Amino acid sequence: MQVHFHGHACFTLSGKQGRLIIDPFLTGNPVADINAATVAVDGILVSHGHRDHLGDAVEISRANQATIIAPFELAYYCEQKGAPTHGMHIGGSHKFPFADVKLTQALHGSAVTEDNRIIYTGNPCGFLITLDGVLIYHAGDTGLFGDMELLGDLNQIDLALLPIGDNYVMGIQDAVIATKMLKAKSVIPMHYNTFDLIKQDAKEFAKGVEGFCKPIILEPGNTIEIMGK
Repeated sequence: MQVHFHGHACFTLSGKQGRLIIDPFLTGNPVADINAATVAVDGILVSHGHRDHLGDAVEISRANQATIIAPFELAYYCEQKGAPTHGMHIGGSHKFPFADVKLTQALHGSAVTEDNRIIYTGNPCGFLITLDGVLIYHAGDTGLFGDMELLGDLNQIDLALLPIGDNYVMGIQDAVIATKMLKAKSVIPMHYNTFDLIKQDAKEFAKGVEGFCKPIILEPGNTIEIMGK
């Protein structure tokens, strides 16, 4: 299975089961390596309604007839925009043809700003994604929370995708603690260096976790391959 990083918190996962994209913020993303028109996927996972995560999800969904998977209120919003959707909520899981998906909590907000008004889009979330026998945890936008240890105890996470940008999400120190709690085999930092406000040194994060987890620093456009069990 391949993991492609597109900048910010956007990843494409490609495997024998199918292909999905997570938090497809491409248009307006100064570091994105692709544009929405080139995306070909079976499913779209959106962690919350902020523009730097919902991004181009509706447009990609329409073009591919790909299902948007998101917390119920956000899925309903996307459905009203003409996208096929599958609403879920935290703790729920579902087997899709292209992957198994379970929603986890995330400590953040979730809303769409439209026509000078804020539209509430439910709870934010993270995702546990099983594709081709590989378990990936995409934390979404979140601060550190104690139940990350429970996620690590209950799941054998092959790869964690964790924000380190600070200000809106965990900073480096908290992300190092989160990595230890999750007991993941490998970790990729995300949600940093897209804008000046979230500039961080990923090498500092890598140094903080290398004693107990394999850090992988990806630049937008980079791809890694992970073997399933």
